[in-house]
Amino acid sequence: MKMTANMRRVFPTAFLLFFLVPVMIPVGEAVWLDVPPTGTKCVSEEIQSNVVVLADYLIISEDHDVMPTISVKVTSPYGNNLHNMENVTHGQFAFTTQESGNYLACFWADAKSHGNKNVSINIDWKTGIAAKDWASIAKKEKIEGVELEIRKLEGAVEAIHENLLYLRNREADMRTMSEKTNSRVAWYSIMSLGVCIAVSGLQVLYLKQYFEKKKLI
Repeated sequence: MKMTANMRRVFPTAFLLFFLVPVMIPVGEAVWLDVPPTGTKCVSEEIQSNVVVLADYLIISEDHDVMPTISVKVTSPYGNNLHNMENVTHGQFAFTTQESGNYLACFWADAKSHGNKNVSINIDWKTGIAAKDWASIAKKEKIEGVELEIRKLEGAVEAIHENLLYLRNREADMRTMSEKTNSRVAWYSIMSLGVCIAVSGLQVLYLKQYFEKKKLI
């Protein structure tokens, strides 16, 4: 009876985690881009450091006789080139983030390959736990079923914890920046008020001397 009672307490918790964790952690994002003949379209995501990013992109074309091509460039928040391909119809890029910030993936069409038509691109963007190859992990560690799902939940919980720490650090940085800005504005206001008082005093002194010299007062 004691074991049954413990199981009754554990199962609701595991049940809630099973359904809530996938909601709290994005498992991936599919993006559809319609790239014009001239110009560039980009997608970006704010990602913290030490996170695995995996993305596949593919041109969707109804005309199978003439397949358009595109060029792709992926850059880090500091402008480092992470992926660069030209004249391709599909591809994949994968990297581990080195710094926190917005990671940018830009696509533009090769006009000579398709004339003046728009090019449709499907992008499957995965980060963090969604980018893990769970099939390989299960095969390597010989786990399956409930045990594999528990491992996924553990990874999701760790990702939640890391995201919370990242958000807390960002909030602390923003608060520090806001306090510094408020302090600078306060000092600027005091200096402006002091300059105004000094200028007003000099004006009064100059007018007084002027009127005395003209013997008006």
